[in-house]
Amino acid sequence: MDLVFQVLQIVAPVFFLALIGFFWVRTGWSYDVEFVTRLSMTVSIPCLIFMALTRSEVDPLVLRDTVVAAIVAYLAVGVVMWALVKLIGLDMPTFWAPLTFGNTGNIGLPIALFAFGQAGFDVAVVVFAVMAIFSFTFGVWVVSGGGSPVAAFREPLVWGTVLGSLFLAMGWQVPAWAGASLDLVGQMAIPLMLVTLGVAIFRLQPRSLGRATWLCLLKYAICVAIPLFVGEYFGLPPVALAVLVLQVATPVAVTSYMLATKYKARADDVAGLVVVSTLMSVAAIPALLAYFI
Repeated sequence: MDLVFQVLQIVAPVFFLALIGFFWVRTGWSYDVEFVTRLSMTVSIPCLIFMALTRSEVDPLVLRDTVVAAIVAYLAVGVVMWALVKLIGLDMPTFWAPLTFGNTGNIGLPIALFAFGQAGFDVAVVVFAVMAIFSFTFGVWVVSGGGSPVAAFREPLVWGTVLGSLFLAMGWQVPAWAGASLDLVGQMAIPLMLVTLGVAIFRLQPRSLGRATWLCLLKYAICVAIPLFVGEYFGLPPVALAVLVLQVATPVAVTSYMLATKYKARADDVAGLVVVSTLMSVAAIPALLAYFI
């Protein structure tokens, strides 16, 4: 019973903030998802990642192993999902990225923070950064049906990761006034992302929910098994292992729906994956937390 209450205390803030967004738009009040998402992705999240990396107190060897494990895990998940989409005969630009990449920002970061404290959050930021670089390079290339993945390196999120990693590696410090300012901007990210998640779910118009259900079940099975195996293979400590699995196994991100809309993929099918996988996460995330805690 104590474990149940502990898990509920961890996940409750996440779903509470998402419900605020859900009921906000249900009352008829306006909410500009595109503006808030752009603000988060171009300003707040890069500051959050940069400051988390510069102040990380996690063992550098653990961070190094986590980066390598995250890269290997996402590569393995990507290959398996590519084969799965090909085997089933689904549209690659529509289904590959949503099945491969999860909602590591909106859900993964706050879960890691609430469950494992600052140490868990620092590890989660590293996994999120790896996912973001893959997602905004090769992932966008797949969804768009071509183009240059190099264009993604103009994204502030990528540069926040690169600069934060450089400061961490060199042991550089951020001036107090700059750190306080960047902290204030970065602290907007998690509440904004969670509220926006609730808004987006309310507005989605999903279809093919039957297919989305079994695809999401396969996604959870694959995205738990692979990082669990990879993390244990690299000998990650318990917190890093738990965070890696939780991050890779997060539900389909709303940004996948937004990218599908932007690049003319089948956005309604992606919406079904977002809704179904997010609803499944209400049970899946507490189950994973119970396993690791």
